[in-house]
Order: sequence, then structure tokens, then C-alpha cells
Amino acid sequence: MSLQAGDTAPAFTALDQNGNKVSLKDFKGKKVVLFSYPQDDSPTCTIQACNFRDNYAALTDKGIVVLGVSPDDEKSHKKFEAKFSLPFTMLADPTYKILDAYGVHGEKQMYGRKFIGIFRRTFLIDEKGVIAHIISGVRSKIHTDQILKAWGMK
Repeated sequence: MSLQAGDTAPAFTALDQNGNKVSLKDFKGKKVVLFSYPQDDSPTCTIQACNFRDNYAALTDKGIVVLGVSPDDEKSHKKFEAKFSLPFTMLADPTYKILDAYGVHGEKQMYGRKFIGIFRRTFLIDEKGVIAHIISGVRSKIHTDQILKAWGMK
């Protein structure tokens, strides 16, 4: 069964790009954007990450915490952060625990070829740890606008 708006967000703890442990419970009382993406430094993921970077103040000014998660490790995240001056936390999930819990790791199809991969999906988690919105039609170039509109902030 896949997650839906109104469900409690699955708890998690993972290492960030600096090797620090980060848990969802650390952000109780805050709005959280948890976005899954396939791979650091790939073209579409870079566009999405840079959209968050360029609009980071618009999110943080509204009290929103941004967390990215992919199967890449901390070292890969650190390089990605440094290369593009990314200001948000990136969670390393090489064992797919978070990605599986959020239902974003599974069979995909591209150009008629089937493979196992990561779905680009964003979960808007409210102050109580409940999923308020799920954005599955992520548009990387305008993703921050999608988030602010979904939360009625734009």
C-alpha cells in the first residue's frame, strides 16, 4: 500500500552529507519537505536541487525544512553539495530503508525498458508528522513553486 495525504510520515534516521545523524523526529513542530531523487549530479536531479538552492530563502522564511534523500552515500552528497553550493540537508540511504518506507523505490519504465529505480516524489510533512501533500508530478525547474502552492503559500 502506498502512502497518502493524511498518513503519518514513516520515521527515519540517516546520515547526512556531513556524517551527522538526522531523524524526522528532529523536526517535530516544523513543516518538512522530503524529496526523493535518483542520483547526485545527474542532469534532472541537478536542476531540481538548484531550484531548491535558488529558492531556499522562500522556503525557510516560511519555516520549511528541506531534506533530500537518495541512495547515494555521504561522500557523494558532500561533493554534490560543494559543486552546486546546495544549502539543504541530503540524506544518504544506500540500503533503501527510507526510500522503501516512502514507496519511492521500485520498478520504472523508460523507453520501453523496465528497471528498478527511484521515483522523483516530494512529501510535504506537517508540524505533527503527518503527510499533508504528495507531489508525484515533480517539475524540477519550478518545484519550489509547486511546493508553495500545495501548501497554500503562493
